[in-house]
Order: sequence, then C-alpha cells, then structure tokens
Amino acid sequence: MEVPQKVRGTQDWFGEQQRYYTFIKKVSRHIFRHFGFTRISTPIMEMRDLIVRSVGEHTDVVSKELYEFKDKKGRDLVLKPESTAGVMRSYLENFQNDPQPVYLFYIEPHFRYDRPQKGRYRQFHQLGAEIIGERDPVLDAENIHMAVKILQDCGVGEKFTLKINTLGNTKEREAYIAELQAFFRGKSHLLDEIDQARVEHNPLRLLDSKNPDVREILPYAPKLRDFFKKDSNEYYESVKSYLDLLGIKYEEDPTLVRGLDYYCDVVFECVDNSGRTQDAYCGGGRYDGLATSLGSKNPVPAVGFALGVERLIDSMVESGLYIINKDTIDLYFIQVGEEAKRIALPISVQAREMGLNVLASFGSPSMKTQLKKANQLKAKYVAIIGIMEARRGVCQLKNMEKGVQQEIKISELLDHMVEIVGEKNLDFYDPKKELLQGKKPEPIDPSAK
Repeated sequence: MEVPQKVRGTQDWFGEQQRYYTFIKKVSRHIFRHFGFTRISTPIMEMRDLIVRSVGEHTDVVSKELYEFKDKKGRDLVLKPESTAGVMRSYLENFQNDPQPVYLFYIEPHFRYDRPQKGRYRQFHQLGAEIIGERDPVLDAENIHMAVKILQDCGVGEKFTLKINTLGNTKEREAYIAELQAFFRGKSHLLDEIDQARVEHNPLRLLDSKNPDVREILPYAPKLRDFFKKDSNEYYESVKSYLDLLGIKYEEDPTLVRGLDYYCDVVFECVDNSGRTQDAYCGGGRYDGLATSLGSKNPVPAVGFALGVERLIDSMVESGLYIINKDTIDLYFIQVGEEAKRIALPISVQAREMGLNVLASFGSPSMKTQLKKANQLKAKYVAIIGIMEARRGVCQLKNMEKGVQQEIKISELLDHMVEIVGEKNLDFYDPKKELLQGKKPEPIDPSAK
C-alpha cells in the first residue's frame, strides 16, 4: 500500500518556510495593532451564494476556480477563495452597532482550483485588512499605507511599484461599460476566446488583457475617466493628496481594474516589477456596493486589501533575506542509565523555566546515537550525564560549535548556561500575565445573548 501524497497545489509548511510565514505574521500583526485593527477569522466554508454575489458570477474565481460541494442537506458550499465577502457577511451579522468604522484584519488560508505554478497554489495564504462603515478618502490612503508598510518592513521596499486607479461609481461605470462593449464588439475578429467572453460578461477585464492585439487597440478605446462626474474625480484627487502627504510614491495606471465585481472608486496594486503575468504582491480598494449585493437594505462603505504570503516569501528568498532562527536548542541533555535520566528530567524542566530552550534525548539508548542527534539538531551545547557523572553530581558540557568540553557540577550547570546564552536571549513567556480574573465576560457567541 502506497503512502498517500499531498493534494496537488498544496504545501507542507515547516522549517525555513514556516519561519518566513511566522515573521510575516508578526510584522503584519504589529502594524495592524498600531493602526487600531483587531483580528477576525471567518469560516473556511461559506455558502456559494455569498461568493457569487460578492465577486461576480462571471469572474474567473466563480466560473473556473471554486472548490464547491454539497453538504448532507444539499446546500451549496465552497472553500473560501478570498476573505472580503466573509468579513462583510460577519460585519452585517455582528458589527453594525459597534463604533464605526470597524477595523478588522485577517491572516487566513484560501482555496482556488488554479494551475499550480511558482507563487500560486490551490491552498494559499493571504493577510488583509478591511475598514468598514465610513467613506473618506483618508481611509483609502491609510489602507494603502498599511499595505506598503508591511512590504517595506518585510524587506522588499525597493522591489515593488504602487499603482493606483479609480473606477468611479456604479452609474458612471455602467455607462462606460456600455460604450466599451460597443467598441470591442466591432473588433471581435481581434479577440481570442477569453476576451470575447469578457466583452459580454466582464468587459473591464479587457483593460488588462494580455492579448497583444487587444493591447494595440486599447489606446483608441473609450476612457473610463471621460465618464466621471465631479465627485468621483475629487475623491480620487483627494486620495492622491493624502498619499503625497504620507510621502508614498505611486504610479497612475488607467488599465488597473482588479478582477472582482465589488470594487469601485480607488483601487491599487503593489507589483513586483518583474513583468510576469502574475506580478502583484497585494491589491485592494474601495467596495461600497458589496453590502447591498449581499442583501443589506442600506449601503455600507468599505475599503480593504489582501496580500499574498507565498509570493512575498518567494520575493524575500530571491532578495537574499533570511529569518533569524529562534527555534535553536540552547542545551541538549544526553544521559546514560536510569540514574542519569532521573537527573536530566527535572533539571530540563528547571532549565526551561529559566528561559533556556532545552531538549533531552530520552528514548535513545546509545551515547553515539544521542550525540549524532544533537549534531543534526544543531544544539549549541550538550550536557552529557553518564553513569559515573550521575554518581559524582557532574556532567560533561560540550560546546558543539568549537568542540570544547569541560566538566561542571550539575548544581552549577544552569546558572552557567544562562551566563553563556545571555539574559537578553532567554526565552520567557508567562501566559498568566495575559489572563485576568474578574467579572464574567460577555458571551463570545452573539447568539448566546
């Protein structure tokens, strides 16, 4: 019987890659907290109708990429392909009575049935933020500022270009789309099968078509900006003025439309300057019409972004950026015999309480095997307690890097190790400091109220 293989387009995250992921999460959480955001996690499963109403029936996400299935009661479910729709659903259920706007961020796995390739997987991870409940160009600028700062703090600040555009409001966009469709219907002989379908179902995507024939005639197509009224132009100019105030450099790109139906007004992407088809680290924008498309009686203004973790990790690796490994073993106990084991067990517990990262090689019978393990695990120091050492109350302490060994009393070992490692490098965490005893908190589940 063969061992089952992992699903195509997925990855096991461990070792170096897990360290990059942990670093990116720490950077983003720190920035989000400084901006006043709180974390939300929405279910991995959502109703199919939620995704269709939000991103659009004719987008590639819905027409080609959904992982969809029926549950035992015949309901149409999907593995979530993105988080904005689920966050807005949760907002409508839980946050409308909170102080507005509501600031939420997420770090989540998502799923799309897409062709696996470099930086693109069927299970992929995104971090993102949503500001829901207010419309103000300064919020758009702040949303972009966070995305830019995360990329900068992850060390790729010189590798991306921020591109921005505006899509105007719904009525302006509908008038433009009618003109755009009329233009391209007269050029159908130049369109491939994909772009012919876009003319009817998602014409804005023609603006970022990769078809060279389409790229050649785009300068002669109707311009979206020509359909804007005063308010849309002023909103866009105001967002740009705030970006200027923050010192954020950007390029205006009139072909930037994003791929989902819910976007309006200002949209943006941070692209990696590679010229590849899939070149965006992150993107987002305003989506004031999403709530009503989900059934809300009143429109809810909102703006947000999402950033692809896998692509960012690849870029960090390509840039020669390494993450300090804090999972190193300070002290590795090797013991021979029952008496030595009874010494190593309690002292290893005490060592961890003193802030040392400790591993004891219990279960390995021979000294040679235990030393080999310590070397493979890159332990900094090894404390060897044999039968005679146990009886004398000493151990042999070996510096694995230098190969130097010394005998030291077991009673003095931990203080000596703390001095070697240095107090600033000790690893302490006391969960009790984050727990408060007091009155009974509000129910976590709103339905329990």
